[in-house]
Amino acid sequence: MALNSHQPALGARQCRRPWSPALFLDKDGTLIENVHYNVDPTLLRFMPGAGATLARLSAAGFALVVVTNQSGVGRGLFTRESFDRLEQALCQHLRESHGVELDGVLMCPHLPDVIGNPACHCRKPAAGLLLQAATMLKLDLTRSWMVGDTLDDVEAGHRAGCRSLLFDSGGETVWRMSPLRAPEHRVRQWSELEALLLRRKDPPAAELASAFQPD
Repeated sequence: MALNSHQPALGARQCRRPWSPALFLDKDGTLIENVHYNVDPTLLRFMPGAGATLARLSAAGFALVVVTNQSGVGRGLFTRESFDRLEQALCQHLRESHGVELDGVLMCPHLPDVIGNPACHCRKPAAGLLLQAATMLKLDLTRSWMVGDTLDDVEAGHRAGCRSLLFDSGGETVWRMSPLRAPEHRVRQWSELEALLLRRKDPPAAELASAFQPD
């Protein structure tokens, strides 16, 4: 079944070594400030330190892939074309300000079901977007990380076979816990994320057993 998503950027894919580790990035509340259902490029604000950190992670060999739920499309609040314009502004800022080329931007436009669970294979916490990116870009999921501001992001990463970081910017409000939703680490700044990932790209599992307790 084909996933409804944006295709990874071919230019970035062509220069990336096969079977690289990836950093899968949630968009709203992680890479950029969360403005609800926003597709206005003038309201685009990056999280402090995000661009510089992505530049260093890319230089260290990580593929950079945005995976984002965008149910505003399914709700009729904005169009795919509007999202495309926001995506282009986001990519342009990273390129011009930090020399960062994203390897892909994949999005799920679908609504959840009536109780909030995915009704498709691509809406996080399902792993479809990550698995599609891994196939298209030849990524090593076992050495990859998912970072996002909700436990749905954490779960999506684990379902794909990655390790997961919770970027605790206030996006998670329910704290519905399970083994799949327990992040290896919890960070509040991009500098913390950078320190963790660049300390060692593939640390032993024992080093990732830090206890996680929500506030």
